[in-house]
Amino acid sequence: MASVDIVIPVYNEEHVLADSVGTLRKFLAQGFPHQYRIVVADNASTDGTLAVAQRLAKKQTDVASLHIPQKGRGRALRAAWLTSPADILSYMDVDLSTDLAAFPPLIEAIASEGYDVAIGSRLARGADIRRSLRREAISRGYNVMIKGLFLTRFSDAQCGFKAVSRRAVQELVPLIENNEWFFDTELLILAEKARYPIKEIPVRWLEDPDTRVNVPKTVWEDVRGLLRLRLKRPWRGLQRVA
Repeated sequence: MASVDIVIPVYNEEHVLADSVGTLRKFLAQGFPHQYRIVVADNASTDGTLAVAQRLAKKQTDVASLHIPQKGRGRALRAAWLTSPADILSYMDVDLSTDLAAFPPLIEAIASEGYDVAIGSRLARGADIRRSLRREAISRGYNVMIKGLFLTRFSDAQCGFKAVSRRAVQELVPLIENNEWFFDTELLILAEKARYPIKEIPVRWLEDPDTRVNVPKTVWEDVRGLLRLRLKRPWRGLQRVA
Protein backbone atom coordinates (compact mmCIF):
# COMPACT_ATOMS: atom_id res chain seq x y z
CA MET A 1 0.00 0.00 0.00
CA ALA A 2 1.40 3.38 -1.04
CA SER A 3 0.96 6.73 0.68
CA VAL A 4 -0.63 9.38 -1.54
CA ASP A 5 -0.89 13.15 -1.17
CA ILE A 6 -3.69 14.77 -3.18
CA VAL A 7 -2.95 18.47 -3.51
CA ILE A 8 -5.74 20.90 -4.38
CA PRO A 9 -4.28 24.31 -5.31
CA VAL A 10 -6.78 27.08 -4.60
CA TYR A 11 -7.10 30.82 -5.10
CA ASN A 12 -10.32 32.54 -3.95
CA GLU A 13 -12.35 29.32 -3.95
CA GLU A 14 -14.24 29.90 -0.69
CA HIS A 15 -17.57 29.18 -2.37
CA VAL A 16 -16.72 25.65 -3.64
CA LEU A 17 -13.86 24.36 -1.50
CA ALA A 18 -15.81 22.61 1.26
CA ASP A 19 -18.15 20.89 -1.21
CA SER A 20 -15.27 19.76 -3.44
CA VAL A 21 -13.27 18.33 -0.53
CA GLY A 22 -16.42 16.61 0.74
CA THR A 23 -17.06 15.06 -2.68
CA LEU A 24 -13.45 13.86 -2.91
CA ARG A 25 -13.47 12.40 0.61
CA LYS A 26 -16.71 10.55 -0.07
CA PHE A 27 -15.26 9.09 -3.28
CA LEU A 28 -12.03 7.96 -1.60
CA ALA A 29 -13.94 6.37 1.27
CA GLN A 30 -15.59 3.99 -1.20
CA GLY A 31 -12.65 1.60 -1.38
CA PHE A 32 -9.57 3.62 -2.42
CA PRO A 33 -6.83 1.12 -1.46
CA HIS A 34 -4.01 3.47 -0.45
CA GLN A 35 -3.28 5.68 2.53
CA TYR A 36 -4.11 9.23 1.51
CA ARG A 37 -4.07 12.84 2.62
CA ILE A 38 -5.85 15.77 0.95
CA VAL A 39 -3.71 18.91 1.03
CA VAL A 40 -5.47 22.20 0.33
CA ALA A 41 -2.74 24.58 -0.89
CA ASP A 42 -3.97 28.16 -0.65
CA ASN A 43 -2.26 30.66 -2.97
CA ALA A 44 -2.61 34.08 -1.33
CA SER A 45 -6.41 34.08 -1.47
CA THR A 46 -8.08 37.36 -0.59
CA ASP A 47 -11.43 35.85 0.42
CA GLY A 48 -12.17 33.26 3.11
CA THR A 49 -10.54 30.32 1.33
CA LEU A 50 -7.73 29.90 3.85
CA ALA A 51 -10.15 29.94 6.78
CA VAL A 52 -12.28 27.26 5.10
CA ALA A 53 -9.17 25.14 4.44
CA GLN A 54 -8.02 25.46 8.05
CA ARG A 55 -11.47 24.60 9.35
CA LEU A 56 -11.59 21.47 7.17
CA ALA A 57 -8.11 20.43 8.33
CA LYS A 58 -9.07 20.88 11.97
CA LYS A 59 -12.26 18.85 11.52
CA GLN A 60 -10.93 16.00 9.32
CA THR A 61 -7.75 14.01 10.05
CA ASP A 62 -7.26 13.19 6.35
CA VAL A 63 -7.21 16.88 5.32
CA ALA A 64 -4.28 19.28 5.70
CA SER A 65 -4.03 23.01 5.00
CA LEU A 66 -1.00 24.73 3.48
CA HIS A 67 -0.70 28.49 2.95
CA ILE A 68 1.57 29.92 0.25
CA PRO A 69 1.74 33.73 0.44
CA GLN A 70 2.15 34.19 -3.34
CA LYS A 71 -0.10 33.27 -6.26
CA GLY A 72 0.75 30.54 -8.75
CA ARG A 73 -0.39 26.94 -9.22
CA GLY A 74 3.17 25.78 -9.84
CA ARG A 75 4.31 27.53 -6.67
CA ALA A 76 1.64 25.67 -4.70
CA LEU A 77 2.59 22.30 -6.16
CA ARG A 78 6.28 22.93 -5.59
CA ALA A 79 5.71 23.78 -1.91
CA ALA A 80 3.34 20.88 -1.27
CA TRP A 81 5.20 18.19 -3.21
CA LEU A 82 8.77 18.93 -2.12
CA THR A 83 7.84 18.92 1.57
CA SER A 84 5.70 15.79 1.40
CA PRO A 85 6.82 12.39 2.74
CA ALA A 86 4.27 10.56 0.56
CA ASP A 87 5.27 7.90 -1.99
CA ILE A 88 3.03 9.41 -4.67
CA LEU A 89 2.30 13.11 -5.15
CA SER A 90 -0.79 14.07 -7.08
CA TYR A 91 -3.01 17.04 -7.70
CA MET A 92 -6.40 17.93 -9.09
CA ASP A 93 -8.27 21.16 -9.76
CA VAL A 94 -10.73 22.27 -7.09
CA ASP A 95 -13.64 22.37 -9.54
CA LEU A 96 -13.34 18.58 -10.03
CA SER A 97 -13.84 19.06 -13.76
CA THR A 98 -12.15 15.69 -14.27
CA ASP A 99 -14.34 12.75 -13.32
CA LEU A 100 -12.92 11.14 -10.18
CA ALA A 101 -13.35 7.66 -11.68
CA ALA A 102 -9.98 8.25 -13.39
CA PHE A 103 -8.15 8.84 -10.10
CA PRO A 104 -7.55 5.22 -8.99
CA PRO A 105 -6.06 4.24 -12.39
CA LEU A 106 -3.89 7.36 -12.21
CA ILE A 107 -2.43 6.27 -8.87
CA GLU A 108 -2.16 2.57 -9.77
CA ALA A 109 -0.03 3.48 -12.79
CA ILE A 110 2.67 4.55 -10.32
CA ALA A 111 1.88 2.29 -7.36
CA SER A 112 1.83 -1.00 -9.24
CA GLU A 113 2.58 -0.56 -12.96
CA GLY A 114 6.09 0.90 -12.87
CA TYR A 115 5.34 4.42 -14.15
CA ASP A 116 6.81 7.55 -12.56
CA VAL A 117 4.33 10.02 -14.06
CA ALA A 118 0.62 9.56 -14.79
CA ILE A 119 -1.56 12.23 -16.35
CA GLY A 120 -5.21 12.67 -17.15
CA SER A 121 -5.66 13.34 -20.85
CA ARG A 122 -8.58 15.03 -22.55
CA LEU A 123 -7.06 14.30 -25.95
CA ALA A 124 -6.26 10.59 -25.62
CA ARG A 125 -8.46 8.02 -27.34
CA GLY A 126 -11.43 7.23 -25.12
CA ALA A 127 -11.62 10.66 -23.45
CA ASP A 128 -15.03 12.33 -23.13
CA ILE A 129 -14.86 16.11 -22.91
CA ARG A 130 -17.34 18.99 -22.89
CA ARG A 131 -15.83 22.41 -23.51
CA SER A 132 -16.13 25.42 -25.80
CA LEU A 133 -14.80 25.26 -29.37
CA ARG A 134 -12.40 28.10 -28.56
CA ARG A 135 -10.83 26.26 -25.59
CA GLU A 136 -10.68 23.04 -27.62
CA ALA A 137 -8.85 24.74 -30.50
CA ILE A 138 -6.37 26.47 -28.18
CA SER A 139 -5.63 23.23 -26.31
CA ARG A 140 -5.08 21.17 -29.43
CA GLY A 141 -2.94 23.85 -31.04
CA TYR A 142 -0.80 24.16 -27.92
CA ASN A 143 -0.17 20.44 -27.67
CA VAL A 144 0.71 20.25 -31.37
CA MET A 145 3.23 23.01 -30.74
CA ILE A 146 4.81 21.04 -27.88
CA LYS A 147 5.13 17.93 -30.04
CA GLY A 148 6.64 19.93 -32.90
CA LEU A 149 9.23 21.67 -30.74
CA PHE A 150 10.21 18.79 -28.44
CA LEU A 151 9.13 15.57 -30.22
CA THR A 152 7.20 14.52 -27.12
CA ARG A 153 4.66 11.68 -27.03
CA PHE A 154 2.17 12.80 -24.34
CA SER A 155 -1.03 14.30 -25.72
CA ASP A 156 -2.33 16.72 -23.06
CA ALA A 157 0.06 18.86 -21.02
CA GLN A 158 -2.46 20.99 -19.17
CA CYS A 159 -5.16 18.75 -17.71
CA GLY A 160 -5.25 19.52 -13.98
CA PHE A 161 -5.10 15.88 -12.96
CA LYS A 162 -1.64 14.38 -12.46
CA ALA A 163 0.39 12.06 -10.25
CA VAL A 164 4.16 11.72 -9.89
CA SER A 165 6.42 9.36 -7.96
CA ARG A 166 8.37 10.88 -5.08
CA ARG A 167 11.74 10.19 -6.72
CA ALA A 168 10.65 11.96 -9.93
CA VAL A 169 9.41 14.93 -7.91
CA GLN A 170 12.69 15.19 -6.01
CA GLU A 171 14.73 15.15 -9.21
CA LEU A 172 12.57 17.15 -11.60
CA VAL A 173 10.68 19.80 -9.62
CA PRO A 174 13.83 21.69 -8.47
CA LEU A 175 14.71 22.14 -12.17
CA ILE A 176 11.37 23.75 -13.05
CA GLU A 177 11.60 27.53 -13.39
CA ASN A 178 7.93 28.36 -13.87
CA ASN A 179 5.68 28.79 -10.83
CA GLU A 180 2.37 29.31 -12.57
CA TRP A 181 0.33 27.48 -15.25
CA PHE A 182 3.33 26.43 -17.37
CA PHE A 183 4.64 24.34 -14.46
CA ASP A 184 2.75 21.27 -15.75
CA THR A 185 4.18 21.48 -19.26
CA GLU A 186 7.71 22.02 -17.99
CA LEU A 187 7.38 19.02 -15.67
CA LEU A 188 6.21 16.72 -18.46
CA ILE A 189 8.85 17.80 -20.97
CA LEU A 190 11.60 17.32 -18.38
CA ALA A 191 10.16 13.95 -17.36
CA GLU A 192 10.04 12.63 -20.90
CA LYS A 193 13.51 13.92 -21.78
CA ALA A 194 14.84 12.27 -18.61
CA ARG A 195 13.17 9.02 -19.76
CA TYR A 196 10.70 8.77 -16.94
CA PRO A 197 7.79 6.65 -18.21
CA ILE A 198 4.53 8.58 -18.51
CA LYS A 199 1.10 6.95 -18.60
CA GLU A 200 -1.89 8.78 -20.02
CA ILE A 201 -5.35 8.08 -18.61
CA PRO A 202 -8.27 9.15 -20.84
CA VAL A 203 -10.68 11.16 -18.74
CA ARG A 204 -14.20 12.44 -18.70
CA TRP A 205 -13.92 16.22 -18.36
CA LEU A 206 -16.46 19.03 -18.13
CA GLU A 207 -15.40 22.66 -18.53
CA ASP A 208 -16.04 24.86 -15.51
CA PRO A 209 -17.61 28.19 -16.56
CA ASP A 210 -16.29 29.75 -13.32
CA THR A 211 -12.64 29.06 -14.20
CA ARG A 212 -9.94 31.40 -12.82
CA VAL A 213 -7.76 30.91 -15.92
CA ASN A 214 -6.95 34.08 -17.88
CA VAL A 215 -6.66 32.42 -21.29
CA PRO A 216 -4.75 35.14 -23.24
CA LYS A 217 -2.27 35.63 -20.36
CA THR A 218 -1.80 31.88 -19.97
CA VAL A 219 -1.24 31.36 -23.70
CA TRP A 220 1.48 34.02 -23.74
CA GLU A 221 3.10 32.52 -20.63
CA ASP A 222 3.07 29.09 -22.27
CA VAL A 223 4.63 30.30 -25.51
CA ARG A 224 7.42 32.08 -23.62
CA GLY A 225 8.00 28.97 -21.53
CA LEU A 226 8.27 26.73 -24.59
CA LEU A 227 10.78 29.06 -26.23
CA ARG A 228 12.83 29.21 -23.01
CA LEU A 229 12.98 25.42 -22.77
CA ARG A 230 13.84 25.13 -26.45
CA LEU A 231 16.78 27.49 -26.04
CA LYS A 232 18.09 26.34 -22.64
CA ARG A 233 17.43 22.56 -22.89
CA PRO A 234 17.68 22.05 -19.10
CA TRP A 235 17.32 18.28 -19.45
CA ARG A 236 20.82 17.82 -20.86
CA GLY A 237 22.68 15.37 -18.68
CA LEU A 238 19.46 14.39 -16.90
CA GLN A 239 18.76 10.69 -16.72
CA ARG A 240 16.21 8.67 -14.81
CA VAL A 241 17.59 6.71 -11.87
CA ALA A 242 16.75 3.02 -12.38
